[in-house]
Amino acid sequence: MRTVSSYGVEIRKQNIPARQTMEIYRQAVGYLTEIYAQVWEELRKIPETKKRFNTAEHMVHMTKKNTARFDFDLRFPKMPSYLRRSAIQHALGSVSSYETRLGQWKETGVLSGRPKLTCRNHAMPVFYRDVMYREGAEGKDEAYLKLYDGHDWKWFRVYLKRTDMEYLPRNWKGKKTSAPALEKRHRRYFLRFSCTEEVTLTKTPVKEQIICSVDLGINTDAVCTIMRSDGTVLGRRFIDHPSEKDRMYRTLGRIRRFQREHGSAQTQGRWAYMKRLNTITSAWFSSAYLIIAPAVFLPSSVFRRFVYAHLPCVCAEPCSLWNLRIRPSVRYIRSFSLG
Repeated sequence: MRTVSSYGVEIRKQNIPARQTMEIYRQAVGYLTEIYAQVWEELRKIPETKKRFNTAEHMVHMTKKNTARFDFDLRFPKMPSYLRRSAIQHALGSVSSYETRLGQWKETGVLSGRPKLTCRNHAMPVFYRDVMYREGAEGKDEAYLKLYDGHDWKWFRVYLKRTDMEYLPRNWKGKKTSAPALEKRHRRYFLRFSCTEEVTLTKTPVKEQIICSVDLGINTDAVCTIMRSDGTVLGRRFIDHPSEKDRMYRTLGRIRRFQREHGSAQTQGRWAYMKRLNTITSAWFSSAYLIIAPAVFLPSSVFRRFVYAHLPCVCAEPCSLWNLRIRPSVRYIRSFSLG
């Protein structure tokens, strides 16, 4: 089995044009998405992924032997080739996903819920090694990034958090990491590194394996049941967090009272705090951690597989409780799942 793990290294001194780089990259992805949506009937006839990508690049990039059909090079001059190809790949994926969802929607015959193609995206640029990312001197917590300062692409030295730089060699020693991606979280910028490794799973027959079935709920965060293949229950655990829930409910109450008196125009910061509180609770103090914890201490040949329920929201309108409490738990359980 192939596992992918990632770690974000915080950029300490953020007096670099990271925002301008992120904006120009998102503008490029949005412009390419509009272009490929127009010519998708021509691109979809090319079955091979590599040929389709080359054709899409020839449409927007001019060379000595190729004349571009669209003015991408004029709108985004001097954009690094690796970053341009990353934007092209992202735009092709967005259009392909939209066309697939649109075809499935037409097959159902439902009049409402038509998929929409969103050109405004939250894409983050990837800094490929040597051409856009260079490591600093050995023993120094620094790196060099090629960023857009509003006029040209230049190299900037960035200082990285020392504890994060100590974590990578200690836990990822001997492993090959991919090119870092720029990430913005809570007004801070990070370099997100990812590592792919092959893990050999147990060859224990299925009938001899023990699984942990997880039922995500609303009143109770989760119910975990350790059971054999014949249905024998070996243990059951109810996961609930009254103190964290009480904190979130009190925060929601304060937001509700503030909106009743002053309206909803000035509550963006309060809702952002609520979202961060819920994200941290779901990631480290709530269901995901307590579900995964037993697998760390039990032998891999005995306990290896999680089976959990994915609960869709059945409400007519989007349910705030689903978005605040259940969806983050599902996401983190997937990210920590061992089998």
